[in-house]
Amino acid sequence: MSDIEAAITRAHHEEWARVVASLTKRFGDLDIAEESAAEAFATAVERWPADGVPPNPGAWLTTTANRKAIDRIRRESKRDDKQKEAQMSYDDQPEPLGAIDDERLRLIFTCCHPALAMETRVALTLRMVGGLTVPEIARAFLVQETAMGQRITRAKAKIKAAGIPYRVPSAEDLPGRVSGVLAVLFLVFNEGYLATGADTDPVRHELTAEAIRLTRLIRALLPDDGEVAGLLALMLLTEARRTARVSGSGELIPLDEQDRGAWDPALVAEGHHLVRERLATGRPPGRYQILAAVNAVHTSARDTRDTDWSQIVALYDQLVRIDRSPIVALNRAIAVAELDGPEVAIAMVDRLGDKLPAYHLYHATRAELLRRMGRSKESRAAYDEAIALAANTAELAYLTRRRDQLAG
Repeated sequence: MSDIEAAITRAHHEEWARVVASLTKRFGDLDIAEESAAEAFATAVERWPADGVPPNPGAWLTTTANRKAIDRIRRESKRDDKQKEAQMSYDDQPEPLGAIDDERLRLIFTCCHPALAMETRVALTLRMVGGLTVPEIARAFLVQETAMGQRITRAKAKIKAAGIPYRVPSAEDLPGRVSGVLAVLFLVFNEGYLATGADTDPVRHELTAEAIRLTRLIRALLPDDGEVAGLLALMLLTEARRTARVSGSGELIPLDEQDRGAWDPALVAEGHHLVRERLATGRPPGRYQILAAVNAVHTSARDTRDTDWSQIVALYDQLVRIDRSPIVALNRAIAVAELDGPEVAIAMVDRLGDKLPAYHLYHATRAELLRRMGRSKESRAAYDEAIALAANTAELAYLTRRRDQLAG
């Protein structure tokens, strides 16, 4: 990647949400904000290689996006004179920030409006604020790209038709919107943890770091919310293993092969503290709290052989009662394989086949279980399925090596 390309990529990660927020506030139209921001970044791709990166890339992008938006409004001529006059004479004095001071977090809470279905809120916010592409969002939801594109388009249309305001939520609004916000941050973190884009690094630290930063801010806003604490703990315990997860040659290193001495002890300690704090309340845990507890068990073991798999299975038993996702069932089966053997787990995994046909980790799990059972031909076929569906370069390297090691 050239210096110019790196500068544009960095600007996209750092400035996308700010530019969209600024334009949404100014023009009151989500489509105009998003499309004008996209045009500004496209202009940067064309001009920066020839003109050089401007001294203040963020200001350049904001100014360019504003001009694009004004041009678009003038061309469309669909707004009445009064509205146009108000837009063109926009007062640059900032609005009161309300309950949330961070611009990106404000926009996430604003987009997670309860009038939209939960999946729609999450998908729309990932596109607008997270800067994820439609294919990346589709893979996160395990749906076709065209279906996800249509879902996002329908969400924008509903916002316009219903006149849903894009305003800063008050402190009273936050609890009603936090579940959607946590879902967004969880998926942003996951995209950073194992990036699905074909042209990206296998681990995108800028996404995991931003998701953690924003979750810390929500924790400060809602200190008594157990799921906020649970999600933060889950992120910290996962991020603690980041440097041990990919080899120097760019291959994924599975948990049981990682150098545990390379894990970040401060993040592990903070994550464990949050988990213990939530357990001490005696309140029934939610999804993120249980997942954090699973990770706490993993990161408490000095060696993979010391892992308390019975406790992990018990935690997944709790989770399946509140989250019927086939991915949760798949992860439980992986834990059962460690406790009761691959023969028990393979039957559980095979029952999920019609629910996860396009999920590469379903096929990768089958491949590993069949390998352990000595069924090499079937294992190879499952590896082939996983490789065909995987996009992360580190995962592809790992799956390919494991397949090629099979005899016959």
